[in-house]
Amino acid sequence: MRRSFRSMKWRFFWLLLAVVGVCWLYLTYHTYGNWSFALALRGKKLAAFVLVGIAAAFSTISFQTMTQNHFLTPNILGLDSLYVFVQTFLFFTAGGQQMAGTMSFRLFLLNVVLMVGISVGLAYSLLRKSRNDLFLLLMVGMILGTFFHSLSTFLQVIMDPNEYDLLQGKLFASFGNVNSQYLLLAGCVIIGVAVVLWHNSYALDVLHLGQDQAQSLGISLSQFQLFLLLMISLLVGLSTALVGPVTFLGFIVANISYQMMDTFQHRPLFAAGSLIAILFLVCGQFFIEHLFQLTTTVSVVIEFTGGVYFVGKIIRERKQQR
Repeated sequence: MRRSFRSMKWRFFWLLLAVVGVCWLYLTYHTYGNWSFALALRGKKLAAFVLVGIAAAFSTISFQTMTQNHFLTPNILGLDSLYVFVQTFLFFTAGGQQMAGTMSFRLFLLNVVLMVGISVGLAYSLLRKSRNDLFLLLMVGMILGTFFHSLSTFLQVIMDPNEYDLLQGKLFASFGNVNSQYLLLAGCVIIGVAVVLWHNSYALDVLHLGQDQAQSLGISLSQFQLFLLLMISLLVGLSTALVGPVTFLGFIVANISYQMMDTFQHRPLFAAGSLIAILFLVCGQFFIEHLFQLTTTVSVVIEFTGGVYFVGKIIRERKQQR
């Protein structure tokens, strides 16, 4: 046990060292003496990487513990599709030229409130009526995600082609034009929610044993599930409204954390997952800016890597079951 704990500490130490090194390289590479300009520009991006990484790790690990499934992510509740629908509807009604400008603070709050409100309202009504049937909630979330996706597609088809072109820039994750005003608000809430989940990590450790065992050990399952869905929806809603949808990021970092830390305790998993997400995002942005010359985006790299990793994990799980 001591050897396992010592090994986990060393792995965490090297991971932290790698994150610090990559962040330092990203901030200082090719600055050409313009330190203040480079740090102001890249520092804002780095802050977005840190916040999105923390949100992805905490939300996905908590959601997978709640659902007892390492293949599911919070996006199954349809939050990404809802974000796309809200953006599409606003572009369709208000006009692309007006929406393509700087996103107003009210619009930012509207995205967060809609995503959090619908998911929590749906969870409260279904969990209350169906006696904690979590899988019914997931199925309804998938149906609503498909519904919002179909509405978005319909509006995009009848939209003016020029406005549709402007809309596409809003539907992909972008770390280059993050508004510092939204960054401060999102940062305060994301860090606050992460602290709350960290404080409740021991309850999550118990929930990892199963729903029946958690109830027998004194956890009020319906209240705790609703609490977790509220925290998860806040993290996903804020990170999505801040930079756009990053679907596979949480899936990648959560499953790598399970393999690297080799523990069921959530505090090491939260910490390692956050560092892995930050490392993945910063490395991806570094290569995109300096190797690919901004010909692609981080979201494309994440979607491709996550898709390959997802298929590989399914194949590996099937081989282990045989």
